[in-house]
Amino acid sequence: MPDSALAREATQLLRDAASDLLFRHSLRVYAWGALAASRKGLAFDPELLYVGAMFHDFGLTEGFHRSPLRFEVDGANAARDFLRSHGIAESDVGKVWTAIALHTTPGIPEFLHPEAALLHLAAGMDVAGGSFEQFTDEERESVLATYPRDERFEERIIDAFHEGLKERPMTTFGSFNDDFIAFKDPAFRRVDICSVILQSPWTHGGR
Repeated sequence: MPDSALAREATQLLRDAASDLLFRHSLRVYAWGALAASRKGLAFDPELLYVGAMFHDFGLTEGFHRSPLRFEVDGANAARDFLRSHGIAESDVGKVWTAIALHTTPGIPEFLHPEAALLHLAAGMDVAGGSFEQFTDEERESVLATYPRDERFEERIIDAFHEGLKERPMTTFGSFNDDFIAFKDPAFRRVDICSVILQSPWTHGGR
């Protein structure tokens, strides 16, 4: 883990705002990302990736439960403000913002800068076991020994997503985030793009 004033402050901000579950998850995300970078030979900025990891789920914390924005954007904006307050270059601020904003979007981050690719891979690894076989038994055991994974992590992370999203369901359209609401609330009705197209103004004399 980076041992700098910037990293320590980011850690404390998350520690104060997030549950133990999200806090330890975020620490593991950095660890998986750093390990993946070593294996892939990717040069990355440890501080930028660390801040990305600390803020990637920040938008799920209680202060954002009624936000009109996607939780990823809330986290990205919080990280942007934090980095700007420390005088970090705008080019680096943009890297972290993009990495966080796209960390739940498959098929794009791996073609961007290393911080975005690594954050996406690492978050997927810790939540759903994405790229699981790319890590050795020793690496997995080491990370979990340092930052333990709750025995009921799978159920509790679903609960955490649902809690962070249930009051702003419209922000989940176009992502897999609506899966969390649908899983917990049988009455939830998803918005599907085909219905949107078929009911658009163009369909009702808008030509």
